[in-house]
Amino acid sequence: MWASLRPDAAGLVPCIVQDAVTREVRMLGYMNESALAATLACGEVTFFSRSKGRLWKKGESSGNVLRLLELRTDCDRDALVALVEPVGPTCHLGQRSCFSRRLVPAADEDEGPGAGRAAFLHRVEQVIEDRRHGRGVTSPTGRSYVRSLLESGAGRIGDKLREEADELATAVASETDERVAAEAADLVFHTLVALALRCVPLDAVVAVLEERFGRSGIDEKAARSRP
Repeated sequence: MWASLRPDAAGLVPCIVQDAVTREVRMLGYMNESALAATLACGEVTFFSRSKGRLWKKGESSGNVLRLLELRTDCDRDALVALVEPVGPTCHLGQRSCFSRRLVPAADEDEGPGAGRAAFLHRVEQVIEDRRHGRGVTSPTGRSYVRSLLESGAGRIGDKLREEADELATAVASETDERVAAEAADLVFHTLVALALRCVPLDAVVAVLEERFGRSGIDEKAARSRP
């Protein structure tokens, strides 16, 4: 693979790291032949650190690794894009992305960040699926709350949905906006777990919303009530 690339005079190729789900650019690093080989061998992005003068696996000390899902090159074969599943924040300052400082405002302030946050739900969906299969458990005990819920079945998950919905209703009626957001997040999360139990993808829910979008809510409900 390295032989097909065109490194610079120092034997390096820039590698842009991009979240495979949200398409957010996480960081930029440089690879030499050994770094590329190490990345492909371990499945986690490894760079050549120009400041340290050695191979450096992202997250080797913090644990915030970048799991490689796909690797692409540009038309000139002198740059790479790594599509990854990030574990935790990527920036050493604790930010999700190293590219968090905006120099020019986005053309549509609402669409940019909102699109990324909406795509984040797909990442949560993937994490739930990982936990179902015992992957990526971070608890020292090796236990997973998500997996225990899925193993407990529809009855237990239904109870959690009713519990979280009731807590959200209470928050809407009498608590702070922060509590409303927190309780809504709990309900959304447990809804995703319920979807995973039934193997219903989030995209199926989005498709229903898209189909209903632009229709009168009154008309739509009336249509559903007809035999």
